[in-house]
Amino acid sequence: MSEEATSRKLTELAKRRGYFFQSSSVYGGVGGFYTFGPQGASLKGHLEDAWRERFSVQEGNMEIDAPTIMPEPVFESSGHLDTFDDMLVDCPECGESHRADHVVEDATDHEDAEGLPIPEVEAIIAEYELVCPSCGAGLAGQAVDDFNLMFATNIGPGDAQPGYMRPETAQGIFVEFPRLKAYARNTLPFGVTQIGRAYRNEISPRRSIIRTREFTQAELEQFVDPAGEGPDCSSVADVPVRLYPIAEQQEDDGEIVETTIGAALEDGVIADPWIAYYLGVAREWYETVGVDMDRFRFRQHLPGERSHYASDCWDAESEIDGHWIEIAGFAHRGDYDLSKHAEGSGERFTVFRQYDEPQIVERATVDPDMSYLGPEFGGDAGAVVGALEDLAATDRSAFDGEVVEIDLEGETHAIPVEHTGFSVDEETIAGEHVTPHVIEPSFGVDRLLYTVLHHAYREDEVDGEARTYLALEPEVAPTFVGVFPLQGDAALEAQARDIVAGLRAAGLAVTYDDSGNIGRRYRRQDEVGTPFCVTVDYESLEDEAVTVRERDSTAQARIPIADLAETLTALRAGERSFAELE
Repeated sequence: MSEEATSRKLTELAKRRGYFFQSSSVYGGVGGFYTFGPQGASLKGHLEDAWRERFSVQEGNMEIDAPTIMPEPVFESSGHLDTFDDMLVDCPECGESHRADHVVEDATDHEDAEGLPIPEVEAIIAEYELVCPSCGAGLAGQAVDDFNLMFATNIGPGDAQPGYMRPETAQGIFVEFPRLKAYARNTLPFGVTQIGRAYRNEISPRRSIIRTREFTQAELEQFVDPAGEGPDCSSVADVPVRLYPIAEQQEDDGEIVETTIGAALEDGVIADPWIAYYLGVAREWYETVGVDMDRFRFRQHLPGERSHYASDCWDAESEIDGHWIEIAGFAHRGDYDLSKHAEGSGERFTVFRQYDEPQIVERATVDPDMSYLGPEFGGDAGAVVGALEDLAATDRSAFDGEVVEIDLEGETHAIPVEHTGFSVDEETIAGEHVTPHVIEPSFGVDRLLYTVLHHAYREDEVDGEARTYLALEPEVAPTFVGVFPLQGDAALEAQARDIVAGLRAAGLAVTYDDSGNIGRRYRRQDEVGTPFCVTVDYESLEDEAVTVRERDSTAQARIPIADLAETLTALRAGERSFAELE
C-alpha cells in the first residue's frame, strides 16, 4: 500500500473515530483549522503530558503559561513584523494564492526553495513554466511577494492598542525573562517551558493537520552562560542517531550519517554540546511515544534557510507520504532575543555573573568641565560629553596629548584634555552582567500526533477478516482498556460496570461497550488503538476471572478480577509483558 493511500485511509479513520476533522464544517469550514475529537484530544493530551514529564519535570525546568495575544512592541522588538514572511504568488486566472516556494518544491527537484531569494524563485517559476496548482494557469511572470504571517488584532475598544496573536510561544517566555531569572535565583543555566497555541496566517494550509493556521507548540528555552560549561552529555553519548548534516546535503550523493551523539559531538558534526544533548534526549523520547526510528532523522538547516537569529539549527523530521516533515526544531538563538527585548523595553535582560574572587580593573572615565563646554558648544555640550565618554571607554590613548579630538555631526573638534576631567582609576569588581544565550528545542504537537498515528497505522487479517488497527504505545493511547460484557445479560453487565469503576479508580482510561457482537467490539477498539480489551463472560460469575486480549497479537489470557488493575497497570508501565501472562 502506497504512503498516499495510508494517509487517505488515516484521514478517513481520524474523522470516523474522532481523532481530528475540519472545524466549522456545518458552515463550509475554513482551511487550516481543525478540531480534535474525543480520541484526538486524549492522544494530544497524553503526548503533551509525556513531553512535560521529560522536558520540564525530569530536566528540573520551570513551566509558564503566557497569553496568546501580545502587544505590538513585543513583535517589533523580536523582528517578527519585519521578517516573519512567506513567499506569495497569486494565480492570474483563478486568483488563488499559493506559497511560491511550495509551488517550486512540488514541481521541480528544488528541495529548499524557502531559503532562496525572491528573484531566484521567480526565475525558477519562469524557467520551468510552473502552473497554478488549483486551475493550471501559467504563473511565469507573476510577481512573488513577501506575505507576513502574523494575525493582527486590537486590544481594547476605540483607539485600541494594536496587538498580534503569537506566532510562537517563545516570545511569552522571553518578555518575562527579568522576572523568571529571579525565580531561578539569578543562576545560569536554567530552563523555562511552555505548551500552548500559536497562530500563523498560512498562505496555503495543506496536508491535513501537518500545516495549519492554529497549532500547539511545546517549547523549551534553555538560558545558558555563553562562557559557561556545557551540559553533561554522558547520559546521551551512546544514543544512536541518524543525521543529515549540511555537508551531506550539499553533495550530489549525500547520505544520512548513522552515528551516536557522543561520536557526532567529538567529530564536530554537531558543534554545540547543548544542541547535542537535546537531540539525544529528544531521540529517546520520540521512540517512547511511538515514532518509528526507521522513519526519523535530524537534518541540519542550510545557511540560506536558517532563521536570522540562529547560529545553528537542526530539525527533527519524520517520514510521511514519502516526504520528510519537520516535527521539531533545535536552535541556538544566541543572545538575539534577550538583547532585542532589552533594547526595545529599556529593561535589563542580563544575569549577574559572580567572579570566584573579586578583580581589580582599570576604568577610564571623564568628568568634563561644563563651565568650558557650555559656552564653547552651547546646546551640543551634552553630545560632546557623550562622545568623550565613548572615547574614554574605547580608546583611552586618545587622551595622551594636550587635546583630544571628537567627531560631532561630521565635524572634528579639538578639546583640551585638561577640560575633559579624564582619569584612569582602579576599581574592585565582584562580577559582571552577561546576556544569556538561548538554546531552543521547539516541538510541534499537532505534527507529532499525525506522525504517531501514521507510524502506528496497520492493516492485517484476523480469522480471515481484514482488520485495521493503530499500534499506539500504551503510554499515549487515548483509551487504555475496553471492557465488554459477552452478552446482554444483567449479571454480566453489572460485573462489567463494577470492573470499569475499579479500573478507573486505579487511574486507567477505560471505555465500556456492550453494542454488537464481540468481534465488532474488538475491531472498534483496535481501530482507535486501545491496547487491551477485557471480556466478562458467564465463567466470570463463577471463577471471578476475565479474558484479557492484547491488541497487536490478538492473544488472550485469563486474569483474576482481583489482580486485573495491578496487572494492567504493570503492562502500561512496561513492567510486565503480555507474553508472561499467556
